[in-house]
Amino acid sequence: METQSPFSLLEGLFRNLPLPNIQPPVWAVDEAQRRIVLLLNHILIQEKEATSRLARQKGRVVLMQWRSFSIELVATPAGLLDRAPVGAKPDLVLAVTEESPLALAQAVLRGNKPTVRIEGDVQLAAEVNWLVDHVRWDLEEDLAKIIGDAPAHGLGQAARGMANALKQFVGSVANGSPKAPT
Repeated sequence: METQSPFSLLEGLFRNLPLPNIQPPVWAVDEAQRRIVLLLNHILIQEKEATSRLARQKGRVVLMQWRSFSIELVATPAGLLDRAPVGAKPDLVLAVTEESPLALAQAVLRGNKPTVRIEGDVQLAAEVNWLVDHVRWDLEEDLAKIIGDAPAHGLGQAARGMANALKQFVGSVANGSPKAPT
């Protein structure tokens, strides 16, 4: 007997619900975008090669989209990111093509990059791809600055264990045999 994935059940439920097109308030979107830029810059500033690559792209605008969510970022002369001015023409558009949040989450948990439609400058796209492939956030190191090395390492190990268990589960569900990870 074939077992159906719980993700497909949720997907069907969300698809069939008559949800209104609810948009967050403009101030919430504005604040979320500011926080995203701060986080990205925090991560970028820890990697000298990343900032030097972005500095070469200064003034170039990247529009990132998924469903109704979008953010326009501009590379600064310092090799960091800022929100692009309203009405700026993007040099590169990166649009995630997967519409389903659950399917997108499954792909990411499996370690796959989402499918992206790319339009615009090829060199800028190559630089963004390099950043995605090579720049990583060392959350454990940042946490250690707040709570100390040993507790941060313990939390990091626990988080990695949970992430591995979740990846194993998602992989088994994708293969049609959902079972608890061992």
